[in-house]
Amino acid sequence: MEQTTKQQTSTAGISRRKFLGAAATGIAGITILPSHTIAGLGHIPPSDKLYIAKIGCGGMGAADLGSLMNTPKKNAEIACLCDVDARMAADARKKFPKASFYEDWRKLYDEAGNKFDAVCISTPDHNHAIQAFGAIRMGKHVYLQKPLAHDIYEARILTEAAKKHKVVTQMGDQGNSCDGMKTMREWFEAGLIGDIEKVYCWTNRPVWPQGIPWPTAKAPVPKELNWDLWLGTAEYTDYIENLVPFNWRGWWAFGTGALGDMGCHIIGPAFKLLGLNYPSEVSCSVTNQFTGIFEEAYYPESGPVASSIRFKFKQQNGRDLSLYWMDGGIMPERPEEVDPNADLTNAMGDLDPHDVEGATVFVGTKGKVSCGWGGSDPRLWQQNGSKKPLFAKDVGIPEKYPRIPGGTNGHYWAWIDSCIAGYDKARVESPFEGYAGPLTEAVLMGNLMLRGYNIRTKTSRKDAVYGEMETYQYPGRNITYLWDGPNMRITNFPEANQFVKRTYRNGWEALTL
Repeated sequence: MEQTTKQQTSTAGISRRKFLGAAATGIAGITILPSHTIAGLGHIPPSDKLYIAKIGCGGMGAADLGSLMNTPKKNAEIACLCDVDARMAADARKKFPKASFYEDWRKLYDEAGNKFDAVCISTPDHNHAIQAFGAIRMGKHVYLQKPLAHDIYEARILTEAAKKHKVVTQMGDQGNSCDGMKTMREWFEAGLIGDIEKVYCWTNRPVWPQGIPWPTAKAPVPKELNWDLWLGTAEYTDYIENLVPFNWRGWWAFGTGALGDMGCHIIGPAFKLLGLNYPSEVSCSVTNQFTGIFEEAYYPESGPVASSIRFKFKQQNGRDLSLYWMDGGIMPERPEEVDPNADLTNAMGDLDPHDVEGATVFVGTKGKVSCGWGGSDPRLWQQNGSKKPLFAKDVGIPEKYPRIPGGTNGHYWAWIDSCIAGYDKARVESPFEGYAGPLTEAVLMGNLMLRGYNIRTKTSRKDAVYGEMETYQYPGRNITYLWDGPNMRITNFPEANQFVKRTYRNGWEALTL
């Protein structure tokens, strides 16, 4: 792990995977001190340290722990650990031997609520909201991995709850704190590319099995895994091989697909810099699969192999904006400014050729600006025939906005500092209110469209060659969904509104303010 002095410089050029790996291995052992008071609604603990409960300790959770404990001020302590899988928790328990450990987050909240001031949550998407909501109601500050929620309704409730209980919140889109976000804001305000008319966003996701049927073969539950607690709010189903710890992302019951995994990172720069809010229209194209002659495969439990989605937004300046999302290998038309021999994502997005995860491209009336995940490494593409972009050091626009010390790591550090300072003095880049909540809703609106794509009714038709055939109609396809964002509903295809809010499994409390 780099020294603190290096972490506080620009994070330009670091890939997301390298960041996660570096953060996960940078955890140092600590001593837990007793906490007799709780930060709660902005109160400062006597020691000026933030006592944190960590829910989800492996994978992304390990990376989160590393970044939390790398704070230069050393003003954070891990008071409690919680994980339903002993295998994923093992490393963290060794590094934090004095932290109380729980398998069930509900027991953590009930029994150890006086030991921590804040929670950091890194669990599968379907349990994000209920875990965060429970903490917020206790007056605890929350750092929650992206996307904030599995459903649009959950995202709205979390946003309103954070405001009601006045807790400091931060979504885990750490790229939002990189220097590139400030740089692009300065470029846009200087008018370098004129009026922005379109944005293209794409990713290499999914990088897990998707567009497949739910396996019929049951598998033994690993002895280290509490399967019932892992399911949490989701309807009960038998365990299947290779679902945990990563491949749950491709199943709608648990994950939010390619959009949920990378949308907040890649759509986020446009959402923040252009002052976007709820989309007004959404349309899509989705890969179809066939199991026989004119027999389309039907896998509604799983996200598609690939999709292309168009969102229509209203910008802060009143102009309409079309934002195009692509995944599963779909990419936009190659701009003339890019060398024909260059890898398009590497040229316009992530710089590391061995870790290319996506790109965001802003198309203006006078040029283009592109960046990697989370706004990293922005570059200016001029309309002068050059095939080489200009980076910040070559553009010459003066820095106007202060940078976040530590860049992507600073995303965590700023949250810690803000929790100690209190709600009214918080300075975070991805609070639920005003940014992360509405962004998550917009991202999940794309998923609502993808799921509405598979709504079908049985019918029949007569084919000139094959005669009478049983078939299906898909009324949610090849139309544009009109979205009433404030009221969370599709106005022209109400059948899709079933995906705005799901029903929790019996025994799991629904979210209500």
